[in-house]
Amino acid sequence: MNVQVSARPLVTNASKLMTADCDIHPQRSNNAQLFPYLEERWVEHFKMFGSRPRQAYQAGPAYPKGQPNASRRDAWPPEGGRPGSSLSFMQKQLLDQNNCVLGILNPTGDNGQAFQNRAFGAAVCHAMNEWILNEWLIPEPRLKGSLVVPFEDPEAALAELELYAGDPRFVQVLMLNRTAEPAGQKRYWKLYEAAAAAGMPIGVHAFGFGGHPSSGAGWPSYYIEDMVGHAQSCQTFVTSMVIEGVFERIPNLQLVMIEGGFAWMPSLAWRLDKLWNRLKVEIPHLKMLPSEYIHRNVWLTTQPMEEPAKREQVLDAIDWIGWDKLLFATDYPHWDYDDPDQVLPMPLAEEKKRDFFLNNAVKLYRQG
Repeated sequence: MNVQVSARPLVTNASKLMTADCDIHPQRSNNAQLFPYLEERWVEHFKMFGSRPRQAYQAGPAYPKGQPNASRRDAWPPEGGRPGSSLSFMQKQLLDQNNCVLGILNPTGDNGQAFQNRAFGAAVCHAMNEWILNEWLIPEPRLKGSLVVPFEDPEAALAELELYAGDPRFVQVLMLNRTAEPAGQKRYWKLYEAAAAAGMPIGVHAFGFGGHPSSGAGWPSYYIEDMVGHAQSCQTFVTSMVIEGVFERIPNLQLVMIEGGFAWMPSLAWRLDKLWNRLKVEIPHLKMLPSEYIHRNVWLTTQPMEEPAKREQVLDAIDWIGWDKLLFATDYPHWDYDDPDQVLPMPLAEEKKRDFFLNNAVKLYRQG
């Protein structure tokens, strides 16, 4: 059945299937929008020094896109500002158009998580959360927030999580998949334990600057290499979480892999199972097959949707993953946006469509 996730009427077109969009990107048009939520010392720091991510480049993404902020050409708000910066335009172009009754905001980009100056990064993370809360979540109850935490600074990340853990407007904790150390290592365990205790999934979005190249051999030459590399980074993240025993240690931890595709998951699980059967003496802390932890603890968003030449072949990957483990996402306002009217390779039974487009997310994020 369709699930209403807000007390007030949200549906603009009752004949259109309700959707949950699990990857929406709000953007600020300038740094000054964060200033009301920053201490004066950090405002002056922002003005004088800007931000400095943990990477080999002074500022901004390593591989600039053809459009500013990788955005759709039609996503520029008529009142001005960057794509994704206008709530009213997002409501009209995305939420109303797609009959979206639940939207998960993932404020990536220059959000403080990967700053060299960790104290400044923690302050910017907090400002981002306050900006999201006041400018987006309070005015629009269809939207829920991913909590921005400075995950490379465990103590600061825990403090930020404790501030918002009881606020139902924030439904998951946001990390990026290119971390400074493999994601399953001990430095991150307290954050995972706190998130699980709060009933909040860890949402792991593609990108991030852990201070290392995105490939195993150095910096790629081309943007396309970096884009394809997101799937590799997701595999690295999941592998570390499984093999280090995070899911054995925290069995109720829920992990959501965002904007890295999903068809890489079955082959990764097969390879892990094969090698575990031969090398399990090395990792006695694992009590199940690696694939069993993956099936139990990991969800994936669908964007960017896999598009093989024979589109129906993607169903084989989905069948292994499980339809209940996929969360629909558009990646609005970016250029590789997935339209809910075109994203599936073939028609589905109505019940399965409702689960895919809405009910899986409602269940995971406890919005029912």
